[in-house]
Amino acid sequence: MSTRGRLPLVLAAALVLVLVAVGLVVVRPGPVGRWLGENNSAPATAEPVEPAPVAVLAAADIGAPLPSAAGLQAVLDPLVGDAALGGRVNVAVADALTGELVFDRGGGTGTVPASVTKLLTAVTVLTARGPGHRIPTRAVAGAQPGEVVIVGGGDPTLATDTKGFYPGAASLADLAEQVRTALGGTAPTKIIVDSSLYPGPVYGPGWDDDIPTGGFGGAITALMLDGARKDPKAGRGWAERVPQPDLTAGRAFARLLGVPTEAVRKGTAPPAATGATQPSAGGTEPGAELGTVYSPPLIRLVDIMISESDNIVAEALARQVALARERPASFAGAAEAMTEVVSELALPASGLTLADGSGLSRKNLISPLLLTELLVLAAGPDRPELGGIFGGLPVGGWSGTLRDRYGATPGTTAGAGVVRAKTGTLTRVHAIAGVVTTAEGRLLTFAVLTDDVPPDGMEPARAALDRIAAALAACGCR
Repeated sequence: MSTRGRLPLVLAAALVLVLVAVGLVVVRPGPVGRWLGENNSAPATAEPVEPAPVAVLAAADIGAPLPSAAGLQAVLDPLVGDAALGGRVNVAVADALTGELVFDRGGGTGTVPASVTKLLTAVTVLTARGPGHRIPTRAVAGAQPGEVVIVGGGDPTLATDTKGFYPGAASLADLAEQVRTALGGTAPTKIIVDSSLYPGPVYGPGWDDDIPTGGFGGAITALMLDGARKDPKAGRGWAERVPQPDLTAGRAFARLLGVPTEAVRKGTAPPAATGATQPSAGGTEPGAELGTVYSPPLIRLVDIMISESDNIVAEALARQVALARERPASFAGAAEAMTEVVSELALPASGLTLADGSGLSRKNLISPLLLTELLVLAAGPDRPELGGIFGGLPVGGWSGTLRDRYGATPGTTAGAGVVRAKTGTLTRVHAIAGVVTTAEGRLLTFAVLTDDVPPDGMEPARAALDRIAAALAACGCR
């Protein structure tokens, strides 16, 4: 049993949508007054009252009985042995209140996790940076008169204007306005793009060949717009990405400042003179600050990463871990820093191998046991900042990557509105990890990872994973 797991379970309602202590039931969106518990009478001319909202997450109960190991084994063993899951299936189930491991089949074995990696990225970045940290994008005066340097800080959500892909993102239009004010009427003539914060390759080790062009990944650079999307109006998930996100952003910035796009090149910002935090007259002092815009807070970026399984945001957040731990903001530096934070949190690192922060890499290995203990830690009171990982977790049959799962497939109905989990998918690799409330009200953390599924077996494997989580939801198992 985890020593950390004996701590009382505390889940913040806004983040987890399950309040164990008070048995709160979370409902589908309805009128704001109903969300806030108001009970005002409707005026006679009001529209017809909406039906009562349908419960999405069942209430949990700290006094509910814990399923027995034998009971869980009897229920889960046949499901875990489903041939659709291939020859390598590793599972761990733990009590969210105590951390006690109640089912273990290869739980300590490192397994290719696919996008379930993002849970680890979320916990490490919230630990290293904190939920309120915002990523800056700066503009400074260049080394030569007329030069403006845009310095990428790693914000993947930056937009050209207020119509970008990510709601609430910082905009280049705002930064350009700050630059014009700082320059005092002096027109810039050249834009230098400084994306040197990210050294090393732009594509991750172990990525499939189609990922850079296939629309779920892209070149990872310190300056980009709209997650490197070619079209900010593109839908979620697959989207065509630009091959050089930093230069694309630099050219957009140039257009806003009236600079020809052919006058945009890569370079580095000159060091600011001692005490030169503000530009001199005309903004010509090399390195002088001309403007700064900031990303949404990291807690919001974590929510986006998990709910939408956004790979570009995930790689940006992994690099924030590297920067916080004074490592190079590269794939390798991020992996080292994330592993270091896992050790700091006293999570089980046996079998852990990281190559990226998104889970696109087949070189990643994470054990189900690490994932279940990570979720127990996030649900407990000692690290309240980690509770943010629950806010974006998809809900079975309702949201995110689980919107269309649980219900239609036989044996999965019990998981609808009860399973809250992150999924992962690569060819031959399928995973799910999250929290589930049993039929008697006990909250469990669980992780099921398989990386030896037949190449054409995605749908059967997903159904088999869903039946395992649904069985936990329906379980008394005592």
